[in-house]
Amino acid sequence: MSTESYVFQRVISEVAPILEKAEGMYITVQDPKTGEERVIIDAMTGAAVGSLGHQDLDIVQAMCNAAKTSNYAFGYYLGNRASEDLSKFIIDNSPENHFASCLWVGSGSEANENAMKIVKQYHLERNDSKRYRYISRYNSYHGFTIGALSVGDGIRKVDFKDILLSEEQTPKVSACYPFRGIKEGMTEEDYTNQLLKELEDKFIECDPSTVAACFFETVGGSSFGTVPPPKGYLDGAKVICEKYGALFCLDEVMVGLGRNGKYHCYESFMKAGSGPDIMTVGKTIGSGYVTLAGVLISPKVKDAVVAGSNKANGAQTYHCHEFNCKVGLEVQKKLLANNYPEKGAEVGKYMMEKIAENTKTSKVVGDIRGLPLFFSIEFCDPTTKEHLVPQYGFAYKVQEKCLRNNITSMAFQGTCGSYTDEDGNIVALGDHISLAPAYIITFKEADIIVDALVKSIEEAEVEYLAAEK
Repeated sequence: MSTESYVFQRVISEVAPILEKAEGMYITVQDPKTGEERVIIDAMTGAAVGSLGHQDLDIVQAMCNAAKTSNYAFGYYLGNRASEDLSKFIIDNSPENHFASCLWVGSGSEANENAMKIVKQYHLERNDSKRYRYISRYNSYHGFTIGALSVGDGIRKVDFKDILLSEEQTPKVSACYPFRGIKEGMTEEDYTNQLLKELEDKFIECDPSTVAACFFETVGGSSFGTVPPPKGYLDGAKVICEKYGALFCLDEVMVGLGRNGKYHCYESFMKAGSGPDIMTVGKTIGSGYVTLAGVLISPKVKDAVVAGSNKANGAQTYHCHEFNCKVGLEVQKKLLANNYPEKGAEVGKYMMEKIAENTKTSKVVGDIRGLPLFFSIEFCDPTTKEHLVPQYGFAYKVQEKCLRNNITSMAFQGTCGSYTDEDGNIVALGDHISLAPAYIITFKEADIIVDALVKSIEEAEVEYLAAEK
């Protein structure tokens, strides 16, 4: 059995563990060195992609039907019914008058890249060509293309800084991070006001007439572990954007379309009736069956373009791909018809509570946070909040043990940022690990996942404390 890899991914020279087959919440993984196969629970669904689980028979049949009836149409001069139907379904199932048009692409990175371009077109259509800055947040992640990396932040972009948009074009404000940001004596309202003052100060510093948009993850995703915003923050940020003529854009590629129990994540964190000017979605819209993501466009933005050129400024080869849109629509229909976001959220809340109960004496579990179907554990001293020794790579140790204990998870470092050491190496500070199960999860599977995760943390904690003595 060959262990040499021909894929430019992960460890380049080694074959990764192979996903051989899957069904529902379970996947069969083969060790490429030994050929051994193990059945494990997919508690992370890749990068928070799965919503329906693997090999759903209705979706497999929908894919077969779509393959027989789909044709390729180039959106520059031809449309297709599937993209219209998917767009209408999403718009109809969103809060009334929040969205009026959609663009379908192949990945979250593409969605955010296109969103940036639509923002610019909006201002050009209104003869406001000076706006070129995108205000975003430190320690955020919006994708791996050039524009998306530029509005993002963190260790993923370090190697590419000299080919990204400039810091002048992509100014940053503080991340929403209540666990560390709310200091002794502060209320949540105090913290929200502090963040909003910083945001408005950044507008003024940049010259508000040059700011095109604020670009925020509704809930921080993978970069520092699913941190929800403090109460009032998103509404306040939108008010500031409107005050200075910028668009308010949300990235829900990882956290939207049901991961919070509601269809759109912002519905839990903004006042009723309030929403973004532009929002990106992805991952769970196709549940891994197809490569699909999208840009949801508000009536305000659509109307400005229609009143101007009435044309999309540019098109990519596979925008609004008919096959992908047909399958994505069937995924979304099944999710909502069976109330899977709400049902899954109940199980997810149970998991978070049980993890908290079973780790309350841990010396390395600092914070458990996030959404019911996408949550994280930050590892640090629970009393002082001091991060763990970065060189140890604690989160990755837990991830390895999770796999041995038969669940998937996603570890990351850089939760608290990074610094450059005396040798010029980037050192990522802070550890966290995330879970994002499919919405079909049951309480039985939740118990198995929690037991495996807690066991993995306990094993890694014993080793870490021993190493630190």
